[in-house]
Amino acid sequence: MLLANFVDLFLDSAPWLLLGLVLAGIIKVFVPMEWMQRQLGGSGFKPTFKAAVLGAPLPLCSCGVIPAAVGLRRAGASKSATTSFLVATPETGVDSVSVSVVLLGPFLAIIRPIAAITSAITAGLLVGRDDKQEVVKVEAAQAKSSCCSSKAESVVKASSCCSSKAEAAPLKAESSCCASKAETKPKASGCCSSKAELPAKQGVVAKLLQGLKFAATDLVKDTAAWLMVGLFFAALVTTYVPSDFLAKWGNGLLAMLVMVLVSIPMYICATASTPIAAGLLLAGVSPGAVLVFMLAGPATNIATLGVITKELGKRALWGYLGGVLGCAILFGLATNWAVDTFSIVVEPKVGHEHRMLPMWLTYATSIILAILMARVALLKALQIQRNGTKLSSQN
Repeated sequence: MLLANFVDLFLDSAPWLLLGLVLAGIIKVFVPMEWMQRQLGGSGFKPTFKAAVLGAPLPLCSCGVIPAAVGLRRAGASKSATTSFLVATPETGVDSVSVSVVLLGPFLAIIRPIAAITSAITAGLLVGRDDKQEVVKVEAAQAKSSCCSSKAESVVKASSCCSSKAEAAPLKAESSCCASKAETKPKASGCCSSKAELPAKQGVVAKLLQGLKFAATDLVKDTAAWLMVGLFFAALVTTYVPSDFLAKWGNGLLAMLVMVLVSIPMYICATASTPIAAGLLLAGVSPGAVLVFMLAGPATNIATLGVITKELGKRALWGYLGGVLGCAILFGLATNWAVDTFSIVVEPKVGHEHRMLPMWLTYATSIILAILMARVALLKALQIQRNGTKLSSQN
């Protein structure tokens, strides 16, 4: 019975998960990280909102988003934009939404990305208060400094205290790499090189193949283990836990606080948390508490909290937690209220949804997904074996 429920869940998830992986890979190659870095500079609501909207569909889980967010921060993104990106990206994505539709139903599939983007913006704005304080400190330091403190002015005219704009302009022209067209023509290299010297752009087909390769390797590697754990957990609950067992404490604020405590030590991505959420629904946990788990789990793991403390500061950590957990609980309460008020049916679609698709498509996608997961597991085992061999030879 347990094995049958596990296979049933896998059949439910495989077509939609594979579709989500393909879409995620396409987004990865057609949305350059360099372009995103240019969009996320500065503080305030606008870059924070843009970071949430740009990060939400990206195929990065809680482990992959950390280096991406650090790269954005060190490339000039503000604290608020970095935080917003760090929250929205692992909490939702095209792959997790597609799986949510089939496993959790359309209501939670719609609420989930809305709640993720809202919590990302809220956390970003709370953390962004430090950006404003840093700007004030910098401006105060500049006000105390001498009008002739810069190196550029001392080089132009050492005897004058405050050189005029006309005197400063030639220096800027000389120090600029791309100062004038006349300077760029004789140069064969550098930042002003001609378009002919740039590498040829990849074609659309090449990019599509690159995206599919990314989905079949990196994305499957990041999600496979936790996805199988989630599916097994859901099958375990379906088989052995009575439907009303957790219903007694699975509603209200207490259940949501329990979900927060459970989710913090977990290192899980949005896609892999979906079958676990389906199992919680099957066990009688309220939709609001399940939503709290899906929002808090990917965004509040120990590794992410450590990176925030290191890169953004301890004060930013409290703003981050306040934004993520506060919005998660508020959306959880609002979800339960909407379900009760409007009699919305929220139930996991286990064991029958795949019959809506052609059987050949269901089994074909399941076989493809299983092969990709097995390949990743085999490569990981070979890597562990090689590392063990190296250690033995060194000793």
